[in-house]
Amino acid sequence: MIYFIGAGSGDPDLITIKAQKILQQADVVLYTGSLVPREVLGWCREDTLIVDSQGMKYPEIFAFLLSHRDQCVARVHTGDPSLYSTIAKQIDFLTQQGIAYEVIPGITAAFGAAAALGIEYTIPGVSQTIILTRVEGKTPNPESLEHILACRNSSLVFYLSILLLKKLKAQALEMGYTPDTPCWVVEKATWEEEAIYKGTLVTIEEQVGHIRGVALILLGEFLHQEERTESHLYAKPLLKQCDAKDR
Repeated sequence: MIYFIGAGSGDPDLITIKAQKILQQADVVLYTGSLVPREVLGWCREDTLIVDSQGMKYPEIFAFLLSHRDQCVARVHTGDPSLYSTIAKQIDFLTQQGIAYEVIPGITAAFGAAAALGIEYTIPGVSQTIILTRVEGKTPNPESLEHILACRNSSLVFYLSILLLKKLKAQALEMGYTPDTPCWVVEKATWEEEAIYKGTLVTIEEQVGHIRGVALILLGEFLHQEERTESHLYAKPLLKQCDAKDR
């Protein structure tokens, strides 16, 4: 059995109990070394074969999984396997080979960042939609940045885009975003090295120019965390006014 495990956003304690149990029984672990903290592998047995997949291409990964098909294999990805993990191609290969697999979810960086910031993505009257995306660079994005930014009543979270912040800023300003639109960056959310930078479209770039690694960009009015309408669930209902004949 091959288990695709979401290792969480960085804090080793944020891995799920189910994933922990799989790591404790795994004979083989293939993990993304550039993104998954080594501490996550502390649950593994001393005799577990642990291999870093950094630098491996698809043929090498497929060959590795095939060679260990009769063992308990934990394929460990950062965050949640459903986001930017390339598991679709790996699962397609396993399906063709008749190899059983299971996916164990994890906490993605967007939720780790929200916890670190103490914010909510869904603010009544401001945003009820979250868009998790990336700015197009070497990796193409079928959805244009212009179309993404047109959803300005959404909470925008950009993965893998810190080196393209200048492009994001220019496009947003061109589309009428105000210079003081909140734009925050969380570097290595939930890691020990986590760093938070709060600015606006025109000030954030100078704060985060040194970042070259893992970071999220959050953009939008939702960052003010101010409700524009009352919550229908929690707001105190208004008393119905009675007319004279009801008194």
